[in-house]
Order: sequence, then C-alpha cells, then structure tokens
Amino acid sequence: MSTDTTPGGGHGVPTVASAARLYDYYLGGKNNFAVDRDLARQIEQRVPEIKRMARVNRQFLGRAVDYMAGHGVDQFLDIGSGLPAENPVHEVARRHCPEARVVYVDHDPVVRVHAEALLADRAEITGVIEADMRDPESILAHQELTSRIDPNRPVGLLMVAMLHFLPDHEDPYGLLRRYLERLPAGSYVAISHVENETAPERAAALEQLYAATNSPGQTRSHAEIARFFDGLELVDPPGLTHGGDWAPGPTPVPDAADYMPREHTWGLAGVARLPG
Repeated sequence: MSTDTTPGGGHGVPTVASAARLYDYYLGGKNNFAVDRDLARQIEQRVPEIKRMARVNRQFLGRAVDYMAGHGVDQFLDIGSGLPAENPVHEVARRHCPEARVVYVDHDPVVRVHAEALLADRAEITGVIEADMRDPESILAHQELTSRIDPNRPVGLLMVAMLHFLPDHEDPYGLLRRYLERLPAGSYVAISHVENETAPERAAALEQLYAATNSPGQTRSHAEIARFFDGLELVDPPGLTHGGDWAPGPTPVPDAADYMPREHTWGLAGVARLPG
C-alpha cells in the first residue's frame, strides 16, 4: 500500500490513521501523528482495554519467538512488523542464536524508515521489506529476503495481529496457505487474532473505528480463528488460547504480575509447526 499523503498527493503529515502507528501509540511509543492519536482516543472510549490488548499481544510475540528459537529456528519472517518496540524479534531470537536472521515486512513506509535505521549495524542478517502482506509471492522472492533466509531450512513465520486485517472476501485462509506452502517442513507459524465472542459489542466497535484507518479489519470467532491452523501441528499445550495464557508446556506465563484476564484482552493466539 502507498503511504498516507496530504491532499494533492505530496508526502507530509498523514491525514489517515495507520494501524501500525495506532499500535505504536497503544504501546507508549512516540512514532505517531495527531490523526493517529485522535482516533486512538476514540477507540479508547469505546474499547477501554485496547492498550492492555496491545501489550498482551506484544508479550505473546516475544514468547512465540522464544519458543521457536528454542526449538532450533534461527530465521524469521515477521509480516506486519509495525514500528520498532520493546523486545523486537531479532533481539529475542538472538538470545538463542547470535546470528539469527530476521526479515521484517510492513506496508507502511514509516515503519521501513525507522527499521532500517535501527538495524543498520546488522544489515547483513536483518532485512526490511516495504510490501503488502497480500502479495506473498513477491515478498518471498524479494532480494531482502532471499539474501538472508535459506528456503530449505525451517522458518518462523509471524502473523501476529495481522490476519484480522483481512476480511473474508479477501480469503485470509487462502492467503496464509500461500505463505505456508512455500515454507519447508519443520517451519513454524505464530498467529494472534482479535476474537468477537468475549465482548461482541466492543469487537463490533473496533471494526467500525478501524474502518477509518489504512487497514480496516474483521474480528472472528474461536472456530473461525482455529481454521487458520487446519493441517498444522498446533503446539498443545497450550493450544489456541487467550494470548495472555499462551505458554508452552508447564512453564508459567511470564509477566505474571502484569497478567490480565481474558475479558480485558480478548484475543486468541497459537503457534503451530508445519508437518513433515
């Protein structure tokens, strides 16, 4: 997708809120504009738990990468990476493997600029692609990816808080399969997705408000989200669960002091392995 622009086509102060910059705002970041903050405040009025939801989602991302890296994955593809935030994928992965390779993908050019500056010192093993997630073929053939990721070894695909930005008519299930069918057996995928059964009225409000951004979306039921894992080996325990509860095996969920019940953070999360 193209960047938000001022009237007349010139690049300047955005006039359309960005999902990436809203997420940055929820996490306490500074890389957002007045148009983002104005909409974020409207969202907070209708969905007061939105910042907690973002924080839980970010914590799940870190735990998922930690799990994959602990199971031998040393190359990651982060779709819809968003603006740099605490515990980015490359830092978590490199606690296990100092040379872990990571490629970040986002359609927002502001994300690319910030990420390139942050990652310049390890550019040989960390790449950034400005692209729309709806075009997996181009992403997977991009030089930023092919020069860093070995297609013959397992990859950790991160679809964290992304698939709810694809309405049904865009076939999100088919899109995910287009990524997965190009990854080798033994790869993993992490998915988190806003659900609409715990707080249906607030879920509907979230859909309505995000319609004004560059990434409108669709919340889904537990059964609909579970479909994304069809044919995959879901890591169970914990299976597909509330994001704040996701921790494999008997390991207690980190950040216990910051734990928030599912009625305050209604999103589902899971990690699965490609069989074979």
